[in-house]
Amino acid sequence: MLDARGQIRRLPGVRLWLSGGWLALLVLAAIFAPLISPHDPLAQDLFAGRLPPVWEQGSDPAFLLGTDSLGRDVLSRMLYGARLALIVALVAGTLTCLIGATLGLIAGFFRGWADLIISRLIDIWMAFPPVLFAILLIAVIGTGLTSVIVAIVVIDWTRFARVVRAEAMSQGAMDYVASAQVAGRGRLGTAMTEILPNVLPTIVALLTLEMGIAIIVEAILSFVNLSISTDQPTWGGMIAEGRASIYQAWWVLVFPLFTLFLTVLSFSQFGEGLKEHFDPVLR
Repeated sequence: MLDARGQIRRLPGVRLWLSGGWLALLVLAAIFAPLISPHDPLAQDLFAGRLPPVWEQGSDPAFLLGTDSLGRDVLSRMLYGARLALIVALVAGTLTCLIGATLGLIAGFFRGWADLIISRLIDIWMAFPPVLFAILLIAVIGTGLTSVIVAIVVIDWTRFARVVRAEAMSQGAMDYVASAQVAGRGRLGTAMTEILPNVLPTIVALLTLEMGIAIIVEAILSFVNLSISTDQPTWGGMIAEGRASIYQAWWVLVFPLFTLFLTVLSFSQFGEGLKEHFDPVLR
């Protein structure tokens, strides 16, 4: 449908429902992976190695998406890999949001020496390439799920701090903030009751985006064997294995790669959809 300017109107909430539906399906699949997985993700059967998906010739109906070079079921490994990806996204994203948004709110609203210190800290932190910084941290503190989460939080809090700082400075110059202070409300109360609610839609959009980025970082670390144990199923580990056998077993690479892409895209679109839905200015 076209508006008066001839521009195509977007159907309201379409991307919110599509992305939210995929994420909900992924969460359910991860939670109930032990019940719906057709096979043990770690079980090996060398006689069933590199079986194609069920719709191709030479497949086995017991392995819907085929098997890898060790005869492990691709579908089962993807389901269990989703559990790790969502844990990293939820924990690392939430911690990054809390730390970065808090520092950004303090710097943007209270200004002064707090803004000076936090801004210089952001500049120093952003001088390091994020992926290389994450690899360096993992090499220092060791591999494991906790180390991956710590690395993501350490390298990504600046994204929240910068954006929230700018939003807080913009909102702090508004008349409603001055009116609240004239009415006798303290600076902390003004920040929590006036500034924070108005920057919350931006924080939510950043949080969902950060969850997608956390999944990408974990996949990169898994790809170079710096995440959890190589025996545990991860999307990055499956992609690394599939890359080595792309001509013999394309499905080992394509299915986890497509799932990773779709999940990251859904997190991004879900955050933008929430921002459009709840932000009164955009509405």
